[in-house]
Amino acid sequence: MPQNAQTTPTHCAKLQVVAVLPALNEALAVAEVVGGLLALQDADGVPLLARVIVADNGSNDGTAAVASAAGAQVVQEARRGYGYACMAGIHAALLDASVTHILFVDADRSVVLEETPLLFAAAQAGADLVIGARVHVMPDAMTLPQRFGNALACRLARWIWGFPMTDLGPFRLIERQALLAIDMQDMTYGWTVEMQVKAFQLHLRVVEVPVTVQARIGVSKVSGTVRGVIGAGIGIFSMIGKLWWRGRMSKGAAHQSNMPEPK
Repeated sequence: MPQNAQTTPTHCAKLQVVAVLPALNEALAVAEVVGGLLALQDADGVPLLARVIVADNGSNDGTAAVASAAGAQVVQEARRGYGYACMAGIHAALLDASVTHILFVDADRSVVLEETPLLFAAAQAGADLVIGARVHVMPDAMTLPQRFGNALACRLARWIWGFPMTDLGPFRLIERQALLAIDMQDMTYGWTVEMQVKAFQLHLRVVEVPVTVQARIGVSKVSGTVRGVIGAGIGIFSMIGKLWWRGRMSKGAAHQSNMPEPK
C-alpha cells in the first residue's frame, strides 16, 4: 500500500491508544461502536484501547447519555463541525501524558471494528499516520458522490504534490507528536485531507491499510443531504487549494531569501 518512507521513526511496541468518536445524533449506533471498541483485545487478552472518548457535537437525540452508559467518556463541543468535535476529543485524550496515539472512529457503525488491529500493526511497524483505506465497500456504504469526490481529491493531491494518496478515510490512527506537529487548523470538512497532506509535507511516514466500510446506521449528515454533499465538496477542495497556495507562497519566500544582495 502507499507510504512515504522518507523517515522511519521508531515507535514503542506497546501503544497507549485512546479512541475519539466525533458524534452528532448517533444514539442508534454509538453504544454498539463504543462497546465494540472497549471489547477489543490483543493476543494476551489485554484491551487494545486505554479509553474511548465520544465528542458530542450538539446532539439532541440522547447520544451523550447512550455513549456514557456504554462506557465512553463524553465531552461536549457545541460548535458544529467534524474538526471541532475531533479537537474536543483530542484535547481530552492528550491530558493524559501516557497516551501515544489517537484512533479516530466514526460513531455510525460504518467501521468494521475487528479490523482495528491492522492499523495498530502499521503503527507498531513505525508509521506516524495510518489511514484505513476503504478498499472493501459493502452495499450502500458509500454513495456515488462520496466515491467520486474522494477519488478526485486524492487524484488532485497526487497530481499537485505527488503524494501517494488513495483515500480520505476517517478511520485513522496517528501518533501523538505527529498530530501536534501537523497543527490541525480546519474545523469542518477539510479535516481529513489537511491531516494527510500536511503529514506528507512534514515527511512523516504515512501508511494506508485496506479496510472495509459498511452501511452506517441512521442518516449521514454529509452524504445524506444535498447541503452536506456540497459543503463537503467545497470544504475538501478549498483545503487542497489553501495548502497548494501556502506551499507556493512559502517557496516564493524561500527563493527571495536566497537571492544575493544587490551590489
